[in-house]
Amino acid sequence: MADIHVGPAHDARRFLDTDELVWFAEPSRQSPARELSGIREDQRFAAEVADGDPAYYAGVYGVYPLTLTVPGPQQSLRQLPVSGLTFVGVHPDERRRGVLTAMLRDHFERVRGGDWSGLSVLHASEPAIYGRHGYGVASLETRVTLSRGATFTAPGLEQAASELRTRLVAAGTPGVADRMKAAAMHAGALTLGSVVREPETYEMFARDTPQTLRDTEPQRLLFAVRDGVDVGYAWFRRKEKWDEGRPDGTVEVGELIGDPATELALLRRLVDLDLTSSVVLNHRGMDDPAFAWTGGDRGIHGPTWDSLWVRLVDLPLAMECRGYAAPVDLVLEVEDSACAWNQGRWRLAADAEGAGRMTRTEDSPDLVLDTQQLASAYLGARGLEAAREAGLLDERRSGAARELDAALRMPLPPAAAVGF
Repeated sequence: MADIHVGPAHDARRFLDTDELVWFAEPSRQSPARELSGIREDQRFAAEVADGDPAYYAGVYGVYPLTLTVPGPQQSLRQLPVSGLTFVGVHPDERRRGVLTAMLRDHFERVRGGDWSGLSVLHASEPAIYGRHGYGVASLETRVTLSRGATFTAPGLEQAASELRTRLVAAGTPGVADRMKAAAMHAGALTLGSVVREPETYEMFARDTPQTLRDTEPQRLLFAVRDGVDVGYAWFRRKEKWDEGRPDGTVEVGELIGDPATELALLRRLVDLDLTSSVVLNHRGMDDPAFAWTGGDRGIHGPTWDSLWVRLVDLPLAMECRGYAAPVDLVLEVEDSACAWNQGRWRLAADAEGAGRMTRTEDSPDLVLDTQQLASAYLGARGLEAAREAGLLDERRSGAARELDAALRMPLPPAAAVGF
């Protein structure tokens, strides 16, 4: 392994050049300060090696402060501050020298010492990578395609949906980023697995460039307003197309945020936009209400892939920050090669009110598992009993996996996470 130093990235130009080399997209025409404006300067980090290319870092990563909705006591919900890992990349010349491992260990140390509820989260560009470092897939996502004029049937939501007003604004309008965060926080309090960004990150993502505007319109926001308060939004752009003189445009929706009545009202506006023929909803959860509202037409369902990955960096803190659906008292023997402080035996005890405690113990384990399996189960959707049947964990006391599942379980799967 090379001699690798990881620390703050003080050179924004070098950070951005390294990122563009790794991801080989069309180079940005913006200044580094503007291109990286959504990542705070103190949350940009880089790896250096003695014999590396001086024009680039050996590797880079960044962190977004995020808010994640997790299970609360007795299947309620609570919102936690978490560290959103992003902009991860290793210079092509430095691959397989331990650079990524060094950066992730640096990240884990910082998460452990920061106010992140013991949690790191990410979207994986290459899923095979992050499982080796203790991240687990905690939610899944799909894509939904609707035809213009689609009919949505939801009699129990009609009154609430009728009380909403929708307003269209350009994504770059001053103040929109603050409105987006406020609406996302409002909706996130009601939505398991919801991820909320900080305003500077919304602003960065909402900024169009000549590259993003090629063959399409600027980004737009359709806000849903109830009693003067923003309670949700659709973030979209339309792409023009004509087929033998007939309009055939597409409404590409990057995010649809709100409670079910809010999403219903927003969808009815989106499928009624002129000169379009279809609406594509990205980052949708596996229990998306559109499936029920349209009668479950299998033609609207797209492929399924991993959405949010979770890492329990500070195991006891992370497990105590979430709540529990049922009492439990189990001894877990946890394997964690990257975060040695998590390694060993822990007693997880949750009371009837749903509050949990995790303490060190020398008692015999009921379950032997690694942090990746606990991370996948953290949002209450991916059961450990299934992992036991698949031979991925060692149950030392019969029924222990099922007991832990009952304590972690939520009634609905988590929503897909927005991109970051």
